[in-house]
Amino acid sequence: MKAVIKAIKYISLGLSAVIVLAVVIYLFLPKGPRDLMEFDDPCGRERPVAVAEKHMAATGNQWATAAALDVLDRGGNAVDAAVAALLVLNVTFGEAASFPGVAPVLVYDAKNGKVASYTGAGKAPAAATIELFRKKGHEVVPKLSILSQLVPASPDVITALLERYGTRGFGELSAPAIKLAEEGFPVHATMHKNLSMNVFKRLGLSILMPYNAQVYLGGQWWRPLHKRDRFRRPDLAKTFSALADAEKKALEKGAGRKAGLSAVRDYFYKGPIAEAILRLHREKGGLFTRGDLSGYRGGFEKPLSGSYGEYTLYTNRTWSQGAVVPLALQILEGVDLKTMGHNSPAYVHAVLQAIELAMADREAFFGDPAFVKVPEKGLLDKNYAATRRALMTPGRAFGAMPPHGDPWKHQGAARGGAFDLTTAGPAVRLAENASGYGRDTSYVSVVDRWGNAVSLTPSDFPQSPMVPGTGLTLGIRMTQFRLDPRHPAALAPGKRPTITPNAAMVFKNGKFYMSYGTPGGDMQTQALVQVFLNIAIFGMDAQEAIDQPRFRSLNWPDAFSPHAYRPGTIELEGPLGRSAGGALEDMGYRVEIKGERDNSFSAVCAVIRDPKSGKLYGGADARESSWAEGR
Repeated sequence: MKAVIKAIKYISLGLSAVIVLAVVIYLFLPKGPRDLMEFDDPCGRERPVAVAEKHMAATGNQWATAAALDVLDRGGNAVDAAVAALLVLNVTFGEAASFPGVAPVLVYDAKNGKVASYTGAGKAPAAATIELFRKKGHEVVPKLSILSQLVPASPDVITALLERYGTRGFGELSAPAIKLAEEGFPVHATMHKNLSMNVFKRLGLSILMPYNAQVYLGGQWWRPLHKRDRFRRPDLAKTFSALADAEKKALEKGAGRKAGLSAVRDYFYKGPIAEAILRLHREKGGLFTRGDLSGYRGGFEKPLSGSYGEYTLYTNRTWSQGAVVPLALQILEGVDLKTMGHNSPAYVHAVLQAIELAMADREAFFGDPAFVKVPEKGLLDKNYAATRRALMTPGRAFGAMPPHGDPWKHQGAARGGAFDLTTAGPAVRLAENASGYGRDTSYVSVVDRWGNAVSLTPSDFPQSPMVPGTGLTLGIRMTQFRLDPRHPAALAPGKRPTITPNAAMVFKNGKFYMSYGTPGGDMQTQALVQVFLNIAIFGMDAQEAIDQPRFRSLNWPDAFSPHAYRPGTIELEGPLGRSAGGALEDMGYRVEIKGERDNSFSAVCAVIRDPKSGKLYGGADARESSWAEGR
């Protein structure tokens, strides 16, 4: 017994010595910035509405906006410019909008006067079944796991858009992104916030996902990220250069522009990049097969639309949550919001209730329309909106999420199903939020001199293993599936999840009026509703409408696993909390007051074409490093 006690004593002393040595070593390791750069970060900075005569871009940061404007200045169109901006965001905002993640998009073609949607969300691999996840012990799709990776979408989106609408090649449009990735750019405030981790999280990331740590921490877990420090993405630069070289080789052999773009696509989905992705999945126990990648393709589709007064709102179909915006606005169309006063307690309550009613329908009906019968026509019927409006309770909060409606009565077709939250299991109802690193989404709005417009919402975060040597982030969008087979967004092989990123456009009296969008998860549609009303009801310009304090509801299961549900809870930005928080608590809300200009309330960008003068007006949210500019 004495020998055992003596051994334990020596082991304890040894461990203590190791810990002390580790602490001493850590204290002497370099923790400061490597190479500070001069940078005027627009995050948090007041700015006037942007005004232009010819063309304009409003994007997630100033480098993406500059890349778009350079393309426009040299005669490229809105699609060309949007692709250049997207690739720059993939470099300079890669922890939020990674290549090759999701990229929902709407394109307005001024020649034919039509808006087209493109399915910018990837599909589940063929081996991904609810049964497989259940056998592995998962009640929800796990984060920080190879199993959370959706088949990549944005390379397909880029080549499809350029093939149908573009005038420039991938090589030309990727050049600004490659230069920034190679030479570096300063860490901006939003990136710093997204990637700020304490030393234990940095160490954990280095152990759990070493290549991710190499990309985002430079392989030095002991050194935090610093604002204005030079940040490079050399592996991603090599990947973009390889894609551009594939196009160049095809063109040198006499191929046309379309064949050159096909070469870019094939290099990703069938060539060396596909091989690197498949190698990662073999090593990490992932699900991707060669067929998942080589067989992937999105497609153009007719967008969904609804109306509010003289405005028509366009969005992607129900593989995204975008239809929540026209759903909520059509409910509000019969409410006298202007008399209530902007952001008064009564106004906030009315808008919150419309959003909660629309979100209840999202939860009950939204899914990939290729797999699920969705009553899209019924949901967007004005008579259906009236039935939902009748459920609003002036002066009194719903408490729990309100019941979904019965849009099938307004569908004019055979009835289908609906998901009832009251029968959902405890994993959905009581789960807590899980934290990771990297977050958010980004956004691109471009309007060109010919009147064409693009609304594009790229996303995905490095919360699953990145592809070694490529700089590629495959994201965690499988976490927006449900593992409940009754849910319309239930996981199935080859199915798209109902993703939160969505693109939005607005027409006024039948003519193009606004391209706008935002990052923000479940807050995205809520922010878009609020900004639209600020413009349409209260006559604000694009920047003023974006700058107003916001509110959000959490009264439904979160779209990301573990699908946290906080009944009756709302969050208010600081100024709104001080002016309306007490009255909203009296209505029965559980009120949480946040800071001012908090990017958890989204970061909207918008470009508006004035129907009278033809001038362009842009706004970009100071809650992030967003920027709007034109010529």
